[in-house]
Amino acid sequence: MSTISIKCPNCGGELIFDPKSQKYKCEYCGSDFALDEIETEDTKAQDTSDSAQTAESGAGTEAFEQAASDDAEAADQGASAVVYTCPSCGAQIVTDQTTAATFCYYCHNPVLLSEQLTGEFHPDQIIPFEIDRKQAEDHFLDFVQKKKFVPNAFFQKNQIEKLTGIYFPYWVYNAEVDGALSAEGSKIRVWVSGDEEFTETRIFRMEREGRVSLNEITKHALKKSDQVLAEGVLPYDFSKAEPFHMGYLSGFYAEKRDIEYCELQDEVRGEVQKYTRDMLEDTIQGYTGVHVLSDHIRTVDEHWAYTLLPVWTVTYKGANGKIYYYSMNGQNGKTFGELPIDRKKVLSIGILIGAIVFVIMLIVGYLFFT
Repeated sequence: MSTISIKCPNCGGELIFDPKSQKYKCEYCGSDFALDEIETEDTKAQDTSDSAQTAESGAGTEAFEQAASDDAEAADQGASAVVYTCPSCGAQIVTDQTTAATFCYYCHNPVLLSEQLTGEFHPDQIIPFEIDRKQAEDHFLDFVQKKKFVPNAFFQKNQIEKLTGIYFPYWVYNAEVDGALSAEGSKIRVWVSGDEEFTETRIFRMEREGRVSLNEITKHALKKSDQVLAEGVLPYDFSKAEPFHMGYLSGFYAEKRDIEYCELQDEVRGEVQKYTRDMLEDTIQGYTGVHVLSDHIRTVDEHWAYTLLPVWTVTYKGANGKIYYYSMNGQNGKTFGELPIDRKKVLSIGILIGAIVFVIMLIVGYLFFT
C-alpha cells in the first residue's frame, strides 16, 4: 500500500500544514513553505510502496512477508483493516478502510495514505483548516466551562489532548432548477351595512415560474460518523475551497467517503423540489388564502463535488457508559455536541439552593411572627 510523506527541503523533517499561516511548517528546523514552494521535483511528496520502504528500513524479507500476510488476513476478514508501512521509520500502520491520513504510532510522524484518495476517490476540493490546535483548545474550554453541570474530567488536560483535527468527507451539491406553479388566491372583504353583515370573496388565478440556483447543499459521506455530529458544524464558506492537494492533510487525520452520491440523490432532489416550490409560493403575497393547484419542478443541471471539510472533534465516555461527542467547525469555530451531565453537581447545587430557600423562609417566618 502506498504512502506519502512531505519532507522539508532544508532538513528532511516532516512538513505539517499550519492553519494559522496557511503554510507548511517543519517542526525540526522551523522553516515554512507555501504550497508552490514544495512542489518542485526535489521536494515533491515522496510516493513509496510498502516493499520499497520495508527494504529501506532494513526490516528485511521477513517483515515484508508479514505485511503481506497481514494484508491477506485483512482481506479474509472482509477488508476491515488495511496495513501500510510508515515512510519515516518503516513501522506497520493498521487502519480501517476509510482512513486517508493518520499518524505513525511509533515515530508520531504524519502519514498520508495516498491510495485512499486516488482515482475515483480523489476529492474535487478541500477547505483547509483555519483554526489551529491552540485556538481549538481555547474554543473548547470556553464552550465547556460555560456549562455548569459538565463533569470536571471533561475539560481536564488528558481530555483536551484527545481533541483531534479530522478532514471528514462530504458531497456538495449544486443545481439549476426550473419551476412552475399554478395557484388560486382568495381575497375576503367583510363589512356591515345597517343590521346586515356582508362578505365578498374574490378568487384569483396565478401562475409563477422561474429558474432557481441552489448551491452548496452539503451531505456527509461517511457511514461510521454520526450524521447529526457531522452536519451540526455546517455551514462552511465554500468561497475558500481549494483544489485538493494531499499536502493539506499533513498533520491531521482524514477519512475517505464510503457513501456515494447516488445513495443521496433521492433525498437531495426531494429537498431541492420542496425548496423551489416554497420559493415560488413565497412570491404570492397579499391574499387571504392560497391554494396550490399544481407545480412542475425540473432539474436543468446538477453537479456533485466530493469535498473534504475540516472538523475538530473529541469524544468522552460518561459514567453511564454513553459516548458523548463534541465537534467544532475547523474553519469558523462553530461548535456542536451533546455534553455529559455530572449528576453529583446537579444534586449538590439543588441541595444548596434548597438550603438557602429554607434559611430565607425561617428568617421571614421569624420576622413575621415576632
